[in-house]
Amino acid sequence: MRSLRHSLCILPLLLPVFAACGKSPPPAAPSASTSAAAGPGAPAWIARSNEAARPLLEVVAKYRPERATSYGLEGYDDQVADLRDKHEERQRADMTRVKDSLQSKLATETDPLVKQDLEILVRAADQRIRASEAHQRYEVPFYRVTERVFDGLRVLLEDRIPPARQKLALTRLRRYAGLEPGSTPFTELARTETSNALANPGTRLPPSRIDVEKELQNSPVLVDGIDKLFQKYHLDGYQPSFATLKQQIAAYQDYLRKEVLPRTRTDFRMAPEVYAVELEGFGVDRKPEQLIALGHQGFDALQAEMQKVAAQIARARHLPSSDYRDVILALKKEQIAPNDVLPLYKKRLTEVEAIIAREHLVTLPTRPAVIRLGSEAENAALPAPHMSAPRLIGNTGEKGEFILPTSVPPPPGGKASDAQMDDFSYAAATWTLTAHEARPGHELQFASLVERGISLARAIFAANSANIEGWGLYSEYITYPFMPPEGQLVSLQFRLHRAARVFLDPELQQGKWTPEAARAFLQKEVVLSPGFANSEVERYTYKMPGQATSYFYGYTRMLELRRDVEARVGATKFDAQKFHDFILQQGLLPPNLLREAALKEFTGGGN
Repeated sequence: MRSLRHSLCILPLLLPVFAACGKSPPPAAPSASTSAAAGPGAPAWIARSNEAARPLLEVVAKYRPERATSYGLEGYDDQVADLRDKHEERQRADMTRVKDSLQSKLATETDPLVKQDLEILVRAADQRIRASEAHQRYEVPFYRVTERVFDGLRVLLEDRIPPARQKLALTRLRRYAGLEPGSTPFTELARTETSNALANPGTRLPPSRIDVEKELQNSPVLVDGIDKLFQKYHLDGYQPSFATLKQQIAAYQDYLRKEVLPRTRTDFRMAPEVYAVELEGFGVDRKPEQLIALGHQGFDALQAEMQKVAAQIARARHLPSSDYRDVILALKKEQIAPNDVLPLYKKRLTEVEAIIAREHLVTLPTRPAVIRLGSEAENAALPAPHMSAPRLIGNTGEKGEFILPTSVPPPPGGKASDAQMDDFSYAAATWTLTAHEARPGHELQFASLVERGISLARAIFAANSANIEGWGLYSEYITYPFMPPEGQLVSLQFRLHRAARVFLDPELQQGKWTPEAARAFLQKEVVLSPGFANSEVERYTYKMPGQATSYFYGYTRMLELRRDVEARVGATKFDAQKFHDFILQQGLLPPNLLREAALKEFTGGGN
């Protein structure tokens, strides 16, 4: 029910759950040969796997056309989310039929690679079904309408989309506004579903107040962002439809203020059953208590390590204090002028790529990486550095983009000072951020998917935050030894931040922290700015509960896997570059399947 991105750092790949709306003829089915850059010369097993994945992809595209657009799948760009009556039940029924068919294929499949992909597809269908059931059973549906509409249009209105497809944003806009034949205004559908549930909530939890307030606060920025997108790409004729949609959104905001806000709850916590299924969807197969223990242990160890590096920097710089908190605050004072932020990050990318090549860390892609600044609307929707993935289906050279935020909105009712961020715009921070978001992190990870070619099952349906964000944090780790001391301290700070997430997220959900206490802790102990600390707590409490645990969890699983692989092949024979290349070749497998593949195939042994 929630408007979620399943990862901070990414992606249009994992956009909110949408569905097709309206009664126009269904789009053409995706071709069985479509895959993540796996063209005509792809291995035969990939073609067979993709044929098996096609029905599941069709269900996703039917109910979530905006997601289909983000994958690169054509034929759905003029469709929008379906919030018509019983859309969740209809989606689950279609998903169940596909799941049953996949299980039948699995029972007779003999090719081990295709069989593994069938298992991935069955697991993906099952998890989506159970997540839908849990949200519908325990929560009153609430939709961040403006954010959804902005995201749904933004995946079409960007430089990497061909002009012919960009023009379909006009039809998608009209569908959101209910101006296409057979369509209903998106705001009306969202309002009807929420109102019906509030009239008879039963045991379902109403929306949290902070969630509704944030939608009200961000809406004007996002509406303006929609207008600017159409202007930027010179799509004349959008104005009447946009004016209608703008009025509808204003009416929806009025409805939220008058009818929903008074019935919200101050408690943001999910039902435990929902939180558990969310963790699973993010690739985290541990219980909250296990995550909490992992986070506290890692946090304490990292603080001790940071003190050593901070003392070294304090001596070299003649700082009055060697406490890591004070040293980071001193480094943060060296803010980069706004016009110099992007050039410095591009320079840092060149330096990090040189390290990767010199130290043989991983094979670099042939295409250059892209870094750009975020727009005001993008910053409101996702107020942190992130990587926007390239389309994985039908990619003709489009690249991922490392996007840097320039500002964030303050919390509802907060002051401008509450939104101040100084976490990404100083030289010491550029090392670890470039490693995580660009290379050898996310940009390289997705460039590898596109350039090497991988099955739909491994590129799309296996995608999970523990793999993606675990690789991002692991990328910081393997680059860390070659950073200057200042870069190393901030890299450790960011790792400390990820360890804090592992206990703050579940402990907030358990009521052991208040949001105010969590913000204060992040500002004091992790040295985050007020704006960054606030956006973090919003993530843990209502935006993406559970997702933030995936970074440190996925990273620890990667470290465990590397240690076990080294033990099997021997330290003198272990080749880090070959190991990292192998990991990337597996696609976005969850940690347990990635471990199985590495121990069986890379080492040549059993599990």
